Amino acid sequence: MKVSLITVGTKMPGWVQEAIKEYQKRIQSELKFNLIEVPLPKRNKSQNIQQCIKKEGEQILKLVLPGSRIIALDISGISLSTQQLVKKLNIFREEGQNISLLIGGPDGLSQSCFDQSIERWSLSSLTLPHSLVRILVIEQLYRAVSILRAHPYHRD
Repeated sequence: MKVSLITVGTKMPGWVQEAIKEYQKRIQSELKFNLIEVPLPKRNKSQNIQQCIKKEGEQILKLVLPGSRIIALDISGISLSTQQLVKKLNIFREEGQNISLLIGGPDGLSQSCFDQSIERWSLSSLTLPHSLVRILVIEQLYRAVSILRAHPYHRD
């Protein structure tokens, strides 16, 4: 199973890149994780924010693997427990489905991204910086895979 995390923004601090590399290394035997970064377009005060969001959405959707199940990560989405995430990932894996997790830019995802999504997931009701969201997503994927393998990483 392939999991793509498609996100707007490219200049992450070294500690974020190191954390992602570490979890990619840990997870690689169970699933192929791919971080795809969409450059954040330059903005100025006269630009229409909705046009920027629409353009970002078009760029994001071009990068989704054909046939992939799309899940939008958004504060308005449903909250999942770790066990619920495990069940969902297991279903996708058993069905041979690849998934693309979408993270929008500073103003969120476009309506077209939401329209293409099969689900919306919320990681928290808090507003989180994009750097932490990337780490949170891959750590939770690793945790879910560890549970499926009965690895002692996760403790109830």
